[in-house]
Amino acid sequence: MEITDSKRDDLTGEAEACRQMLLPVKEEMQKVIVGQEETIDGLLTALVAGGNVLLEGVPGLAKTLIVRSLASCIDCSCARIQFTPDLLPSDITGTTVYNQKDGTFSLVRGPVFHNIILADEINRAPPKVQSALLEAMQERQVTIQGETLPLPDPFFVLATQNPLESEGTYPLPEAQTDRFLFKLLIDYPTVADEVEILDRYASGTSIAPACVLSVRDLQRVRAAARAVHADTAVREYAARVVDATRHPAAYCLDLADTVTWGASPRATIALVLGAKSRALLAGRGYIVPHDIKAVAHAALRHRILLTYAAEAAGTGTDTVVDTVLEAVEVP
Repeated sequence: MEITDSKRDDLTGEAEACRQMLLPVKEEMQKVIVGQEETIDGLLTALVAGGNVLLEGVPGLAKTLIVRSLASCIDCSCARIQFTPDLLPSDITGTTVYNQKDGTFSLVRGPVFHNIILADEINRAPPKVQSALLEAMQERQVTIQGETLPLPDPFFVLATQNPLESEGTYPLPEAQTDRFLFKLLIDYPTVADEVEILDRYASGTSIAPACVLSVRDLQRVRAAARAVHADTAVREYAARVVDATRHPAAYCLDLADTVTWGASPRATIALVLGAKSRALLAGRGYIVPHDIKAVAHAALRHRILLTYAAEAAGTGTDTVVDTVLEAVEVP
C-alpha cells in the first residue's frame, strides 16, 4: 500500500501534535516514579494502542504506584480491585439486588465500569474470578444476569502480579494472558535511582501528578495511532516474526525442544498496534521495522509457551524472542 507525500506529511503532523499531548503525561509520572523509563514508555504505548497491560515484578518495585500515577494524569475514572482468594466474579462485574420495597431487581454495577482498572495481584484470585475480566478485556462489555452492558470508553486494564511467591496464587490461564496487549517486566532500580528514591520519599514529602490529558484528547490520540501508516512489507515482517514462533524450522531455527506453542494471531495485532503507538510517540506518521522490534518482547513474552525442559534449564521467553528476531529477515 503506497502513501503519497502529502498524506505522509498530514500523518506526521498529527503524530507530532499527539506526541506533544502525551509528553506532559510522561513528565508528570516521572515526578513520582524514579527511573523505570522503559516501563513508563511501555504503559503509554499500550494506552495509546488501546490494549491492556500485565505488570510483573517482585514486591516493592512500585507496580501499583506506577498504575495509580498514570491514572492520575488522565481525566477519567479509576478503580482498584484487590484480588484475593475469597473474591467473587460479581465483586468485579456487579450483580442484581432485590428491592423489598417495590419488589423489583436493580442492577448494582461493579468496579469494572470505570475507565482505568487496576487489577492488583491478579494471580491471587481463583480462575473463575480472573475469567470475569475476559469478556471485559476483549469485548469491552460485560454480561450480568443475561444482560449485556457496554463498558466506558476508554477502557484500560492494568494488572499486576508477583512472580516470586507461589503459595496462594493461581497462574493466569493462557486464554487470559493472550488478552493482554503487553507484558511488562519491572526490574530493581539502579543504585543512583535508589538514592533518589530515598531523597524523594524519606523526607515524607508527598508528590501527586497533575491531570494533564482529557478523555477527548486520549480518544484523538488513539484514533491518530490507528491511522499511522503501516507499509505492506512491515506488516509482513510482523507476521513472519510471529510465524517463526510457531514454525521455527521454516526459519532455520532449532526450537523444537524449547517451544511448545507459538504466539497467537493476537500477537501480530499487538506488534503492529504497538509499533504504530511507538511511532506516534516519536512524532512519526509511519512505522518502520525497528518499531516492531522495539515492542516484540512486550508483545510476545507472555504468548510463547515453553517446554518443561526449557523451563528447567532456565530459558526464558525473552531469549526465544531474541533468537527469532535475529533469524527473521528485516525488510
